[in-house]
Amino acid sequence: MIRITQEEVTLISKYVYDASGIVLDASKAYLIESRLGRIAEECGCSSYQDLHKKALLDPNKTLKEKIVDAISTNETLFFRDTAPFELLKHKILPELIDLRAARGSSLLPIPIRIWSAACSTGQEVYSIAIVLKELLQNMSKYRIKLLGTDISDNAVKQASYGKYNKFEIERGLLRDRLTKYFTFNGSDWKVRDEIRAMAIFKKLNLMLPFPALGKFDVIFCRNVAIYFSLADRKKLFDRLADMLDTEGSLIIGSTESLTGVSDRFEPLRHLRSIFYRVKGP
Repeated sequence: MIRITQEEVTLISKYVYDASGIVLDASKAYLIESRLGRIAEECGCSSYQDLHKKALLDPNKTLKEKIVDAISTNETLFFRDTAPFELLKHKILPELIDLRAARGSSLLPIPIRIWSAACSTGQEVYSIAIVLKELLQNMSKYRIKLLGTDISDNAVKQASYGKYNKFEIERGLLRDRLTKYFTFNGSDWKVRDEIRAMAIFKKLNLMLPFPALGKFDVIFCRNVAIYFSLADRKKLFDRLADMLDTEGSLIIGSTESLTGVSDRFEPLRHLRSIFYRVKGP
């Protein structure tokens, strides 16, 4: 493996930050080596400075995408932490449906708009889709918009295809849900068409403006802002506040907090879960 110098850590860290907003401090030398070492070798680089130079000179930005893909690969599994999905199923969605039903005509499909803002390879999105399927039963009564976005091209491609290997599929999925919502495809499992059709996936850098996405009733933004600087976290959550519809809900990671990050939200508790809503005027 090509060893990285401290000067190269600084160089690569700035490149990664400019490309993705992800902050890599001086202690991340091993992470850079473990995730970018193979890319550097495949490109015939003798050093990480050489890799940086090739990335800057690559006219197609292919190398840039490979670097961002490798660095941004994060832990993910189906129904991760469980509590947010119980919160969605037993608190947020029932209240939203009751509110929409009371305000609108019973003849109109009730809109439900949910965004997974750092969806990785799609496990969170399909977990949400399964919750919707199990809760709503008669899907014709609802107009569902379920969006998953991620900065990684490869992650978005896998999420869009909805195919997972044995290791990925066994992480977080109960056996009855596996056989009900997935089909065995060779050595892998593929999400059934009825679940796949509920979601759309797009590549999106959360550090860039995203007003064209529209408003959402629920935004999942879990375990991604921890990789950003405090200033960038504040900008991100302030923009997410603008994306939430009236009485919309924000769900962040179980170890995350908006205290000292954004004053746009107020925390609410349901059982062992905390979620956030935008403060009123």
